[in-house]
Amino acid sequence: MSVSIQTADFDLGAEVAALREADPAVGAVVTFVGCVRDRNDGACVSSMELEHYPGMTEASIAASIDAARARFDIRGVRVIHRVGLLQPQDQIVLVAVSSAHRGQAFQACEFLMDHLKIHAPFWKKEATPDGTRWVDARVSDDAALARWNPTDPATAEALR
Repeated sequence: MSVSIQTADFDLGAEVAALREADPAVGAVVTFVGCVRDRNDGACVSSMELEHYPGMTEASIAASIDAARARFDIRGVRVIHRVGLLQPQDQIVLVAVSSAHRGQAFQACEFLMDHLKIHAPFWKKEATPDGTRWVDARVSDDAALARWNPTDPATAEALR
């Protein structure tokens, strides 16, 4: 398990190689890389600034990884989330999961990304031609998380 909150970009190939090395039981690695879009909610986006709550953010992501490890048969996890000022096409987030088989890796990667979108304390501010605006949570993110365990108290709280 590895979590990094950083301003620097990351190298996808190097991160996957590090996740695989020294574990011959790895048969699959699934990755998700999120990037800054140049449009959101109908407006042009010239930049995005991400803030977080140090310590709490890492703990929240680590708790999500623990939940994924309990639920799926996975070998390793690497999560990187960038903060600071980012431009369109910049990488924001990496979720990488290794397992013996692809199905568990795909499910765990999606599970982690769904948890990250709702539970990790990040705040995003976009710069648009009309000024800056904070990015609100999306109902679709709540619905994505709810499908994993709709009766979980934390999920129920997130849906309120």
